[in-house]
Amino acid sequence: MYSGKNAAFSEEKMKPHVTLVNPPTPSGSTGHLPFALLGLGYLAAVLEKNHYEVDIVDCQVLKLSTDGFKSEIEKRKPDIVGITSTTLTYKSGLQMAKIAKEVNPNCLTIMGGPHVTFWDDKALQECPELDVIVRREGEITLLELTQRIEAGKSFHDVLGITYRKNGQIVRNPDRPYIEDLDSLPFPARHLWPMERLREYEDVLYLAASRGCTFWCEFCATVRMHGRKFRMRSPKNIVDELEFLNKTYGVSKFTFCDDAFTVDQARTEALCREIINRKLKIQWNCGTRVDMITKELLAKMKEAGCISIWFGVESGSQHVLDAMKKGISTEQTIKVLGWVRELGLKPVPNVILGFPGETKKTAWETIKFVEKISPDVLGFYNIATPFPGTPLYDLVKEKGWLKVTDFDKYDTATPIFETPWLSMKELRNLRLQAFHHFYLRPAYFLDKRRIFKLSTAMTVLVNLVGYMKLKLGIG
Repeated sequence: MYSGKNAAFSEEKMKPHVTLVNPPTPSGSTGHLPFALLGLGYLAAVLEKNHYEVDIVDCQVLKLSTDGFKSEIEKRKPDIVGITSTTLTYKSGLQMAKIAKEVNPNCLTIMGGPHVTFWDDKALQECPELDVIVRREGEITLLELTQRIEAGKSFHDVLGITYRKNGQIVRNPDRPYIEDLDSLPFPARHLWPMERLREYEDVLYLAASRGCTFWCEFCATVRMHGRKFRMRSPKNIVDELEFLNKTYGVSKFTFCDDAFTVDQARTEALCREIINRKLKIQWNCGTRVDMITKELLAKMKEAGCISIWFGVESGSQHVLDAMKKGISTEQTIKVLGWVRELGLKPVPNVILGFPGETKKTAWETIKFVEKISPDVLGFYNIATPFPGTPLYDLVKEKGWLKVTDFDKYDTATPIFETPWLSMKELRNLRLQAFHHFYLRPAYFLDKRRIFKLSTAMTVLVNLVGYMKLKLGIG
């Protein structure tokens, strides 16, 4: 076990070398295209600001195998290995910790991210090679851990960590959230192979805020970042946009915030700042239908916004209420109507299979999406019980949880079944949702698509899939 002290550092006064790791996704899982993770980028930037040597091994971007990761660790020889993980990459993250210890038994292995924040004691029990869990926001915690290692001092009183002491797992008190987000340096994107990232997509990601004022039953993010909306200043955000535009020549951006427009006055000020600086950029964001006005949408469009994704979640008010979403289907119809009227693209995200969902309510949702967003397909996600959410607690308590392999938690795979829907029925409903969208005459006969080969191919693929589904093939 790591003792929390390192004589080499205390005697030689060397600064520890930190390697941050993004583990690979499980083979065959559904996931996002690789991009420079903002969480790791902020951690690295804070360490660099304090003059520590830090690098990043992003296994997803570099497409590293287990042997490839081992080779990277042997080459870099870090003193501290910090691994991030979602629920989907949790198991591969543990494997990275084991490899790091195999290469250098004296290194300190740390794991953070949304999954282990709520799985901290279990993670330490499941992986003896893992030394410390950093819970919730990690910038200040990781910096303090690194400073303790450098000074050869114990880290056992550092806030926001879970660790082993004398064979027992100890959970220290939570660290307060960072209130002044402007105090954080911009993410250290230069530690990624940026040209390689741009081969995937020519878009850069950034965050304008942390936290949320809502408490949806399926969401781990608000439990990770708190039920308080903290937003960077408009100047600070546009400084970053301008820096990225000039440094990397990128003009397309995505804001990763879960509810971008909670503070509508500040969002409008952000738009004015972009307009005043005459930045020629395009961007998109996500928000809630009850946190936006038609006037704000118009200002966002003027500032370069081209599309907005909304947590529509369901076309059934009964299911929305079960989720504690706090919106109505009428609000969604009205707001997405504004979006389309203004020439922006609405991108609805929905969740199929939440407890209480039936075949009837699922089809209400599928048809609702086609009504509110007939041009651009949204995302049909499967309700997934992530640790730390009330949804996880509910399905566990009821005995509905059928899949405990976190490699399957990709929001495209059924994980539990209820008295109302079996896992097989839910899987078929999701497939039917895609087929139904693309096989509508309204989609195929749209004049903007009718002469495009890609449209014909999409329809053909979904027609084949639909026939297989009907015939019970595959």
